[in-house]
Amino acid sequence: MGAIEDVYDDLDADVPFEEFEAAVEQKVEDMGGLADEETAAMLIAHELRDEEVNSVADIEPGMDDVKFLAKVMAVGEVRTFERDGEDEDGHVLNVEVADGSGRVTISMWDQVAVDAKENLQTGDVLRIMGRPKEGYSGLEVAVDKVEPDPDAEVDVEAVEEYRVEDLTMGASDVDLLGVILDTDTVRTFDRDDGSEGKVSNMTVGDETGRVRVTMWDDMAGRVEELAAGETVEIVDGYVRERDGDLELHVGSRGGIEPVDDEVEYVPETTDIADLELEDVVDIAGGVIETSEKRTFDRDDGSQGQVRNVRIKDETGEIRVALWGDKADRDIGLADRVAFTDVEVQDGWQDDLEASAGWRSSVSVLETADGSAAGGSSAGSADRDDGQGGLDSFDSGGSAATADATATDDGSDAGDGTGGGVVEFTGTVVQAGDPVVLDDGTQTRSVETSAKLRLGEEVTVRGVEEGGTIDADDVF
Repeated sequence: MGAIEDVYDDLDADVPFEEFEAAVEQKVEDMGGLADEETAAMLIAHELRDEEVNSVADIEPGMDDVKFLAKVMAVGEVRTFERDGEDEDGHVLNVEVADGSGRVTISMWDQVAVDAKENLQTGDVLRIMGRPKEGYSGLEVAVDKVEPDPDAEVDVEAVEEYRVEDLTMGASDVDLLGVILDTDTVRTFDRDDGSEGKVSNMTVGDETGRVRVTMWDDMAGRVEELAAGETVEIVDGYVRERDGDLELHVGSRGGIEPVDDEVEYVPETTDIADLELEDVVDIAGGVIETSEKRTFDRDDGSQGQVRNVRIKDETGEIRVALWGDKADRDIGLADRVAFTDVEVQDGWQDDLEASAGWRSSVSVLETADGSAAGGSSAGSADRDDGQGGLDSFDSGGSAATADATATDDGSDAGDGTGGGVVEFTGTVVQAGDPVVLDDGTQTRSVETSAKLRLGEEVTVRGVEEGGTIDADDVF
């Protein structure tokens, strides 16, 4: 057995010996006699090993040419473009492929693209060689060579129309039908090139789960035209990961349109009695207490807002703090509401409370009059007694009142002037230095060494100067 055969046998690569031998001979010729056949064979083997990847998940931008086996998930449309300085138009076709580890978009060009559009079908298995790069919608592989392999098997199911549970990292050309659970506002940001970008979010769900949807630039404004409870069709989305969770992104190539279809979403919630500190969970219950929205100044000078509601299920009750835009949600007594991705924190008097921040969604499943909120098809998990998880109310009004009281010297704690000993009762809306309390109509800064938590209701007593209370007592 010769040197070339020995190296080839050790290589264990998916390439015919004749191609390997021809590549070795070309390498010898290219190097002008500086390498013998054995050295050239080892160089070729090294290049081939660099190209082999075990799965789609192993592909990264910046790699040299990679080779992998994958199944066709979706075939896009051929796009035609003009090339600078050339008479003939160019063509490009994006095809989404996958294996058991993930998905990736491959791009084919010119005549290869035209031929692939005519011949490729969803479910075909391909042997692909190409160059990984960062594309418009994330990682893609520019194809140098592609061949169908009808005898190979890839254990992944091709999806025509996605459900939430079908979403995987890297998926593109995603069409999904879902009911809107929650929407946020449009936010602007500055890009590195100095241009202004726009982004907005909403959460949609179907019978298999829910997903956060991120809309960019021209698509961001769609969130202002949509409402919780509407069923929408999302077209040409792509899947990315953020903080360990999958998100569905929609850019200028995608679309979001209301449709008449009904989609059922039934949240899988945790019983309130089973909640533990630092859990991030989904909960649902009937609203038994509400408070007014409060605004406060953050340390950076910006203004925030928070609103508290208390909900009850058949196992217990808990206060939920709604931060930012979520404080504006129309939630009333006796509504049945679901909160997703809330964080369980320490509350007032060692009670647990749930915090609904930017990652959370708020869905009114049923209003007090028994109707589904906003025409939503979101389901509610009814109890055996038909009460939909809402027991008799313990209270029927707003959260505990907070007020400023006049002191013995006759000064008024609520007028914001200085010089007197005052008492002020309110909810902690800023736990930093200074502490900020809010009683629903006014706020006070408080200088204190006491360790207070957001959402606690406390009374402070001390000398007030310029709207700031130097607290001697906190109780």
